[in-house]
Amino acid sequence: MTVRRINPQDPNLSASTGFREAVAAILDGGLVAAPTETVYGLAADATNPQACTGIYTAKGRPRFNPLISHVSDAAAAREYGLFDERANFLADAFWPGPLTLVVPRRPGSAVCDLATAGLDSIALRVPDSPIMQRLSREAGRPLAAPSANRSGGISPTTAEAVNEDLGERVDVILDAGPTRIGVESTIVALIDDEARLLRPGGLAREDIEKVLGRPLAGPPGDSAAKPAGPGMLKSHYAPRAIVRLEALDIAPGKAYLGFGPIPDQIARDAVAVRTLSEKSNLEEAAANLFSDLRALDATGAASIAVAPVPKTGLGEAINDRLSRAAAERMGPGVRSE
Repeated sequence: MTVRRINPQDPNLSASTGFREAVAAILDGGLVAAPTETVYGLAADATNPQACTGIYTAKGRPRFNPLISHVSDAAAAREYGLFDERANFLADAFWPGPLTLVVPRRPGSAVCDLATAGLDSIALRVPDSPIMQRLSREAGRPLAAPSANRSGGISPTTAEAVNEDLGERVDVILDAGPTRIGVESTIVALIDDEARLLRPGGLAREDIEKVLGRPLAGPPGDSAAKPAGPGMLKSHYAPRAIVRLEALDIAPGKAYLGFGPIPDQIARDAVAVRTLSEKSNLEEAAANLFSDLRALDATGAASIAVAPVPKTGLGEAINDRLSRAAAERMGPGVRSE
């Protein structure tokens, strides 16, 4: 595994040693961890079944859970998916940016069945990230790129977090510092008469509904059995510690994740404290969410109590990630309160 520090604003980015190594790894069927504006992604050639197998294996990800294909621009996205008027409106309004569109898969699409989990739809995104855009453009491939962490764990917002989780499972890690948004993309499905919000994320529901001129529906009823899009598993984004939500107090020896100033009594009783945003700013809270969860989990605390977070705007995505982090987990060594 090679870690390369890289400047996304470098006009000679494409000629840099680290970038060339990353392109070569993708063309060779390897795995590259690279930053987007949301989180670090684990990128591989979405047209190569063996490369996509490498993603599932490295992450320990269930193969019924589809992958997002990242492309350099909207024109490239239309090579792999069928865009109706709604999809075109949203692509024009929000790409590049933290929005994934799930649309019908174009007949003959080069994206492999493994990346789409055998569905007749495909998840596509144009990231607001020069590195991921250029990787796709220069490799000449769509890049399947889920978050670069073990499946079900906390998504990485730094290269260091990628290295901790995946280490030698990745061929190249491109380090461009912390990501800007800090939660994954919003996913909207446009595969039936309803525009459906499959996952809240870095683009607020309200902004999407304003462009569509109508409210977003929820996921289809059978999505729990076979996810219609990425990031929909009930237990996801989880630290080792048990997570307790809507906490207004805390037992001594527990960790605490606040929103706004930390109350004095909690600061005294908690074994460790972090606040998502001292000023109760949702954008700052989203950017800090995963790094704060990682930091509190690293203390070894058995549980993390989380303060209430507003559910409007980016708060919807923050609460979605927290509820999945707090969901019951099954398997060896899983604790319960």
